[in-house]
Amino acid sequence: MSSDFYTTFILPYAGIIIKICRAYTSTQEDFEDYYQEVSLQIWKSKDNFKEQSEWSTWVYRISLNVSLTLLKKKKNKDQYFASDYLPADVIEDSHVFADEDLNLLYDAIRQLSEVDRAVILLYLEEKSYQEIAIIIGTNSNNIGVRIKRIKERLKKLLDGKVN
Repeated sequence: MSSDFYTTFILPYAGIIIKICRAYTSTQEDFEDYYQEVSLQIWKSKDNFKEQSEWSTWVYRISLNVSLTLLKKKKNKDQYFASDYLPADVIEDSHVFADEDLNLLYDAIRQLSEVDRAVILLYLEEKSYQEIAIIIGTNSNNIGVRIKRIKERLKKLLDGKVN
């Protein structure tokens, strides 16, 4: 992967990748592995991008698909992926595991189903119901109801834990 590709097509969307990878991991090591794998898959699949959606939507889809695949592999085989490093600019900007309240939120999000995690992350990114439906591969009719239920579940999970 060239540094130009990384700088132009991945780094501007690092926030998206970080949020999704964080929602599907509980350790810094796993997070770094997921981030690297997502970046690699974005690079590998760049020629498949047909410009039928925004690049950010494409990044979301790849990030979700890679995270779900790695999660499934880890559950099935308790497999760990080799990690060399996460680029310094990502580590410095993200402070991924530093904020305690944010850690509690991500702990609660990790208790949701895989699809509900994706839905709430997209909602928190202020994606429209239509965009959320496209990214997760469903219709937009039930997204509003699903989000309301997810918020209620998160509230129950977080009651008394967040300052």
